[in-house]
Amino acid sequence: MKFLHTGDWHIGKKLNGFDLLEEQRYAFEQVMKLAATEKVDGIIIAGDLYDRTVPAVEAVELFNQMLIDMNLKAAYPVFAISGNHDSATRLETGGPWFEALNFHLHTRLEQAFRPVECGDVQLYLLPYFEPFEARQYFQDDSIRSIDVAMEAVIAEMRKSFQGDKQQVLVAHFFVAGSSTSDSETKVTVGGLDVVPLALLSDFDYVALGHLHYKNALNGANARYSGSLLKYSTSEVNQPKGVWIVDVGHETTFDFVELPFLRDLNVLETDFATLMDPAYYDTIQRDNYLAISLTDRGVIPNVMTQLRTIYPRIIQLERAFGRDIKQASRKTTEAIQVTSPTELFANYFSETTGEPLSEKQVAWLEAEISQIEKGEQ
Repeated sequence: MKFLHTGDWHIGKKLNGFDLLEEQRYAFEQVMKLAATEKVDGIIIAGDLYDRTVPAVEAVELFNQMLIDMNLKAAYPVFAISGNHDSATRLETGGPWFEALNFHLHTRLEQAFRPVECGDVQLYLLPYFEPFEARQYFQDDSIRSIDVAMEAVIAEMRKSFQGDKQQVLVAHFFVAGSSTSDSETKVTVGGLDVVPLALLSDFDYVALGHLHYKNALNGANARYSGSLLKYSTSEVNQPKGVWIVDVGHETTFDFVELPFLRDLNVLETDFATLMDPAYYDTIQRDNYLAISLTDRGVIPNVMTQLRTIYPRIIQLERAFGRDIKQASRKTTEAIQVTSPTELFANYFSETTGEPLSEKQVAWLEAEISQIEKGEQ
């Protein structure tokens, strides 16, 4: 059986206030084209269908149209689970009718123990869950962490394994050794980063969701699909696409990159260069851009001017100010300030990485002196 493995669609997500529905619709169209070209037998969506538990009306409308195109018009069997961004209760609405159309969407832990059969493959659809749900299901008070919960879950799944079939697990959690990006959930709920990869060794393939980078894990039988779009600047150099998985006596999986309607880029240069046609005519100005200015001087109405040329700026910062974040993380001894001049000099040095010049010191002292006279 050949499957297309995708996930982390985050329908309805905004990128620093910019609506991404158009980009998400385009990405879905590329997925459908690839599915037709590869003649897949089914499509796996490994969680986080929506970006919010209560998605906007426009997001719901787009996702409904995707399901119509994928499941009703193209007639692909769909195997999906809810992720930590989804509302399991809301997604479950209509589930019994969906299954009649070969659209399998599991949102509750107990559903994971009923494998969905597709040809010679048993698919176990394990939605995102927290340890207390496993504790309640198994009536076992010793289940207090996700790794212990997963041991019980996998053991229960093994009971229904058929020796003449292959087994595929679809899940949405951290696996030991995975790395995250800025657009993923910061809080690790229930120790989700400690699920040992060894627990998943009995499956022919493990289709994972939750982490947005396809190389976040390189297990022999397990992969993250990654997101279809770049959702933060930490993902700017990451390839985005889907896995084409062929499950048989030998399971193979190949990653296929997909094009963007609009990419996400980081630009670091000075203001004059950004405003020069010789520069901006050579780049994709319609992309989403995070701009880091190398200028030190004041630039009036800088964002207004830049957006006349670059309409989708998601971030604007000063390149020399980046060290502030690192400095704030360091533990430093309290500095006893003996004068306003020294206080400002320390601030200036920490911010820019350079000391005040003699002329700047003279200007500063003259200004402080004038202020002090006025106060007196």
